[in-house]
Amino acid sequence: MGRGEEKREEGRGEEESAMRPRSRVRVAKCQMLVTSFFVLLLGLAVASMAALTYFGAHFAVLGHASSERTSYKAMHRWAFYVGISLAGLLTLGAVLTATATVREAGGLMAVGFLCFALVFCALVQVAFWSFRKPTQVEDAVLDTYDLVYDQAVKSSSSIWRQELAAIQDTFLCCGKSSPFSLLGSSEADLCRGAEAERQDCLQGIRSFLRTHRNITFTLTAIGLASTVYGMLLSSFLWFTIRAGYSLDRKGRYTLSPGARGCQPQEPSFFRCSQWGPAPQHSSKADALSGRLGPRGHSDGPRLLQGD
Repeated sequence: MGRGEEKREEGRGEEESAMRPRSRVRVAKCQMLVTSFFVLLLGLAVASMAALTYFGAHFAVLGHASSERTSYKAMHRWAFYVGISLAGLLTLGAVLTATATVREAGGLMAVGFLCFALVFCALVQVAFWSFRKPTQVEDAVLDTYDLVYDQAVKSSSSIWRQELAAIQDTFLCCGKSSPFSLLGSSEADLCRGAEAERQDCLQGIRSFLRTHRNITFTLTAIGLASTVYGMLLSSFLWFTIRAGYSLDRKGRYTLSPGARGCQPQEPSFFRCSQWGPAPQHSSKADALSGRLGPRGHSDGPRLLQGD
C-alpha cells in the first residue's frame, strides 16, 4: 500500500508539472488573440490618421496653396505613405498572428512576428526623428502660410488673395500680428469686419499642429508597446508550436510523441500486454534455426512417406 500511494503522489506531481506549461500556452494564446484585435484597431486608427493628414481640409488647403518646390509638399506625401505602410503592416501582422494562433501554424506566426518587427523599427525611427526635429513640420507649414500671405499683400493678383482667404476660413483666423503692432493698408484690408476679431493665423496654425502632434505621439507610443508585446507573444507561441504543443479533443494542450523524443506507438497486435514481458522480434535466421533440428531437419511432425 505504501508503494502504491507513493506512485500515486508521483503521478499527481507529474500531472501538476505538466499542467503548468499547458496553462501557460492557453493563456498566451488568449493574450495573442486580444493583442491582435487591439493591433487591428490600431492599424485602422493609423490609416484614418494618414488619410486625415493627406485629405483633411486643413492640410489639403495648405497643399493646394504651396508649390512643388517647398518642403511641405514632400513632407506631406512622406507622412501619408509612411502612415499607410504602417497601417498595412499592423493589419497584416494582426490577421496573421490571429490565424496562426487558431490554426497553430508556425509559418504564419513567424511572418506575423516579422511584420511587428518592421513596424517597431519604423516607429523607432519616427520617434527619433520627432524628438530630434520637433519643429520641422511646424516650420514647413508656417513657411507656406508666410509665402501665401506675402504674395497676397505684395501681388495685385486675386489668386493669392483667394488662397489666403481659403486658409484663413479653414483655420478660422485672419492675418498675422506685426512685431511693431503696425499694419500697412494692404495688410489691414485682409481682415475687416468680423474677420478682424479672429485669432492670429500663426497661433491658430500652431494650436492645430500641436493637437495633431499629440495624437501622433499617442499612436506612436501605443504602437511601440503593442508591437513589443506582440513580438514577445508570437515568439513564445512559435516556440511552443515548434515544440509540438497541440490541442486534443478534450481541450487540453499536450506534447506530441515526436516532440517528447518518443517513437509513435505500434499497432495493438505488436504491443505488449499489461502483465507480460516485452515481445522480442527475432530475425528470419533465428526463426529458421528454431524450426530445424540439430541435423537440419524440422522438429515438427514428419510426413509419412510411402515405400
